[in-house]
Amino acid sequence: MPDLVTPQSIQDAAQRLRGVAIRTPLLPAHWLQQELVGEIRLKCENLQRAGAFKIRGAYTMLSRLPEEARRRGVITYSSGNHGQAMALAGRLFGVPAVVVMPTTAPAVKVEGVRRLGAEIVFEGTTSLERQARAEAIATERGLTIVPPFDHPDIIAGQGTVGLEILEDWPEVDGVLVPIGGGGLISGVAAWLKRARPQCALIGVEPAAADAMRRSLAAGKPVTIPAAPTIADGLAPVRPGDLTFAHARALVDEVVTVEDAEIAAATRRLLWDGKLVCEPSGAATLAALLSRAWWPRGRRSVAVLSGGNLDSNRLAELTAA
Repeated sequence: MPDLVTPQSIQDAAQRLRGVAIRTPLLPAHWLQQELVGEIRLKCENLQRAGAFKIRGAYTMLSRLPEEARRRGVITYSSGNHGQAMALAGRLFGVPAVVVMPTTAPAVKVEGVRRLGAEIVFEGTTSLERQARAEAIATERGLTIVPPFDHPDIIAGQGTVGLEILEDWPEVDGVLVPIGGGGLISGVAAWLKRARPQCALIGVEPAAADAMRRSLAAGKPVTIPAAPTIADGLAPVRPGDLTFAHARALVDEVVTVEDAEIAAATRRLLWDGKLVCEPSGAATLAALLSRAWWPRGRRSVAVLSGGNLDSNRLAELTAA
């Protein structure tokens, strides 16, 4: 088993991120309280720089790279949010960045990467196809790969989400975190389950892209067939080895939600919460509203991981 990220590494990441990442609010969701019979708060990473939590991990890893590696440049593979974070981190460090994106990436995320100055390469539709292309380009150009989730520095940066939640609400009883490749839930778990082990930590995946749930059932990381889902940021076909290790050791449960439930939660956030959230980021609320996980009166946090909602998707959601 690989070593898990330490709380000390997360504390170091928090220091590095001061003045870079926004300390996002933990908003009380009073409009949910009666329906869910419990106090619910929303960790609003949809309000983060570049529109998602990903800047935390990307900036942390770049900050820990040797200067020589930064000068040569970096490359990543991403469905969009990590790519935007890498482009932003590269700009902040003055480092050239390349992002390999799927041919199906939402326009809002493609334009975000381009606007922040990174070079874009399009490749395939799955995370494994993007990864293979990025590895080939890295070898060819001498670039350093900054993976989207399976690296201790990435996990440490994402862990600052958990640190902030517990600082802002020490009495929290349950935290729901969306799972794509698993970097966010690994980081949150690495902090939360050490500092408050009695707090339930729940991962949420789309029913069509439940690679982590199936991997945990199998006792090892497994690759699942690619399947379409409204939550494009939660669609990796395999968790990372390191993120799997964190989930197996520290996550209490992984639940799944249907695309229709994610769409409904995205609309509720917009209409009732006055929050713009992409479907991937709304999966945690979908888990609450669908009763995939029932808070049972517990003080619970739903992490809203991103707000990069494509205008076409917004039109579809509001027309439904």
